[in-house]
Amino acid sequence: MRYFIAAFSIFILGITSCSKDNGSYVPSVPVNFQAPLTDPRLVKLNSIGGSATISGYGVAGLIFYHNTDGSYVCFDRCSSYLPENKCAITIDDTGFTATDPCSGSKFSLTDGSPVKAPATRSLKQYAVSVTNNVIFVSN
Repeated sequence: MRYFIAAFSIFILGITSCSKDNGSYVPSVPVNFQAPLTDPRLVKLNSIGGSATISGYGVAGLIFYHNTDGSYVCFDRCSSYLPENKCAITIDDTGFTATDPCSGSKFSLTDGSPVKAPATRSLKQYAVSVTNNVIFVSN
């Protein structure tokens, strides 16, 4: 029985050590942002499929996207791949994805999911609400 437990433990250790996940997460920092949608930094959000970035909030800034269903999403610009590097993702020319310039990982702006390796985790998402044409972001 002792040999079975030892063999099983080694097997589990081998499986978990082969994971491509680096085990780190984007740190949790307080985020409390609000601005009118008429703010020049956010004017592109007035169109479906529009995106914008804001510096000075979160770990590496905020990235916004106006989904086709009319909802807004907001993510931290800090890449989920090696987040300790605090590499800020940038919006691609298509406007539908963003790229981590440090690793080449790509993320969907509709839901923050990785669409190109090496990233395996989604971007850190924040809560968004819009009231009286003012967008609020918090965590």
